[in-house]
Amino acid sequence: MQGTAEPAPRPAAYTPTDRTVPTRAPDRASYDEELVHAILDEGCVCHLGFVRDGAPVVLPTLYGRVGRRLYVHGSTGSRPLRAAGRTDPGLPVCLTVTHVDALVLARSAFHHSVNYRSVVVHGIARAVTDPEEKRAALDTLVDHVVPGRANDSRPANGKELAATAVLRLDLDEVSAKARTGGVNDDPEDLTLPHWAGVVPLRKGYDTPVPDARLSPGTQPPDYLAAP
Repeated sequence: MQGTAEPAPRPAAYTPTDRTVPTRAPDRASYDEELVHAILDEGCVCHLGFVRDGAPVVLPTLYGRVGRRLYVHGSTGSRPLRAAGRTDPGLPVCLTVTHVDALVLARSAFHHSVNYRSVVVHGIARAVTDPEEKRAALDTLVDHVVPGRANDSRPANGKELAATAVLRLDLDEVSAKARTGGVNDDPEDLTLPHWAGVVPLRKGYDTPVPDARLSPGTQPPDYLAAP
């Protein structure tokens, strides 16, 4: 007797919430874990939003991901890191990461746009106090910006660790959003004599500029080679 085939496993996904379902273009939203992580892993700068003295504040900073967790670093004297360490359960934040992949130039000014991929994370940021987790988080931050760099540099010493604060933000309330494709001009504008189309953007390493004090013969590492 032929057995019943097992259903294919469903991809892991984050659960939508009122804060992660966009009111504009909700069809562009995704909660797929693999997509969310890919967008986060490709970036290195996030924008961290929080409320200070009743007013919103947004700061750009570096981050790194380990599984369903983000680490953000800064000075122990910075306001958000101090606040996260002294409040219980932590500091409510909104963290965003965005990639602009192309400019979309339309015949009309109204329909100009960009192709993009973004992630929005809501949650409670907590200060990392465990020394081993803190060291591992800082290695993650370094490798997130330049993969392979943590093992190719001196680790932070005690004084540097004391001057550096790390926040932990669990990826629980998360959404991705993206726009792809071409121009969405109105039909009556299609005959206008203006160029329209998509201008792709690209990023990558340029030629490394060595420090003037390098030891003779020191060459750029392979991980800085242009892709």
